[in-house]
Amino acid sequence: MSEAAGVNSAAGSFGLSFGLAFAGAIMLATLSITFTNMAEDSQVLPPADKQAVEDALDEDAEPMSNTALDQQLEGQPEQIQDEIVRINTQARPLALQVALAIPLLAGLVGLFNSFRMMRLPDPVASSAVEGVAFG
Repeated sequence: MSEAAGVNSAAGSFGLSFGLAFAGAIMLATLSITFTNMAEDSQVLPPADKQAVEDALDEDAEPMSNTALDQQLEGQPEQIQDEIVRINTQARPLALQVALAIPLLAGLVGLFNSFRMMRLPDPVASSAVEGVAFG
């Protein structure tokens, strides 16, 4: 009985870890794509800065607060800093919403599947198993 509990606990931990990693990967991918597209569409950023944003996101995409972004953009012209912060302010929440939608959709699929399972008939015990003692 304790072996089954251990396997159940390990499977639950694996599922939680996998789910968090998957949601994080979705969030970073969405952040990178959204940020890059918004930078490309910007009328403020010059082409060299648009390429620099794309290169930076290819190397290391990470959610960053506006304060940390301000520190990283030190030395850049004020309007470039403001535009990058504006893009970050719009892209971060969108990436989080997409990342949270994935587990929500998975939960809804599971809920739908549970209702489908309720319609299945209960399994009938085989007559070959009756009379066998488990010890």
